[in-house]
Amino acid sequence: MSEHESRPPQEERSAWEGPEATSPKTGKPRRGGEGDENWERDMISRLAFASLTEQRRTRRWNIFFKLLIFTYLFAVFWLYQGSKLGETSIVDGDHTALVEIQGVIADDAEANADDLVASLRNAFKSAGTRGVILRINSPGGSPVQAGYINDEIRRLRQEHPTIPVYAVVTDICASGGYYIAVAADKIYADKASIVGSIGVRMSGLATFGFTEAMKKLGIERRLMAAGEDKAMLDPFSPLKEEEVAHTRALLDNIHQQFIKVVKQGRGDRLKGDDHLLFNGLFWTGEQALALGLIDGLGTSSHVARDVIGAEKIVDYTRHPSPFERFADRLGVVMAKGLASSMGLSETAVR
Repeated sequence: MSEHESRPPQEERSAWEGPEATSPKTGKPRRGGEGDENWERDMISRLAFASLTEQRRTRRWNIFFKLLIFTYLFAVFWLYQGSKLGETSIVDGDHTALVEIQGVIADDAEANADDLVASLRNAFKSAGTRGVILRINSPGGSPVQAGYINDEIRRLRQEHPTIPVYAVVTDICASGGYYIAVAADKIYADKASIVGSIGVRMSGLATFGFTEAMKKLGIERRLMAAGEDKAMLDPFSPLKEEEVAHTRALLDNIHQQFIKVVKQGRGDRLKGDDHLLFNGLFWTGEQALALGLIDGLGTSSHVARDVIGAEKIVDYTRHPSPFERFADRLGVVMAKGLASSMGLSETAVR
């Protein structure tokens, strides 16, 4: 056979050399050529690129929706706080201003001096305020915070002599709560309210001793301090008589401050000897009325309507916004993290 006869014509070669070509000998589809490999590689690349594009698109939509939700929540909180501010800053007509003192009185609690003092100032500054009610439901707390609030109430009463202040007890008004209440012109309570507890106490880890337990467990205490009395009342060290005497003198001093404030606020209305009134006992509203610790039995509505003469009650209590609470907590977390990085204990920071 000649060379011309052994090679297929140009048309035949182009017919069976393509990716879908058939073999001229067998008549079956031919696979695995260079055209097949290029086509498969191109298809895989297209699929991979499409997958990456879809992932990017999904990620962008997720970010968009998260930002949208955050913006919505921010707008809701802003409108809520604005409405609360409008309720207390723009009040038509005469009314009774209300300030709530709820829970433990402490710097980091809802009943803290900064918020309560701001609330009281807003209440007194309002042109329509005919009287102020301190609605108290507190077991007590920090004498420092209670002292700040007591001082501010007295100052505002002098600055606004025509606006009377009344304390109204709900469930309990004890210790620091009563410290605040005595700054009012008069105190009212329910017959079953708990009133009193005029005393001072120290609680916490310093009031426990673990020296005997450490001996039994074979634990050695290694406390380092600069200053002879710097580690006084350490619960893991033996208690010294001079430490007890110093602590009792400290508590007695604060107790006398408390007694002085109560006598200034109640004056001749107090009945009974000092030992009975100021030994830390507490009484019901009926008993407190007989002892002169309160002036009458009644609720906030009763005082606003029948005593002040302005039945409409407007709440001036300042409540921190969710963003303020978040900022405060974030600040605490950052302070603890900084203290930890510097090798300081949590107790030392406090």
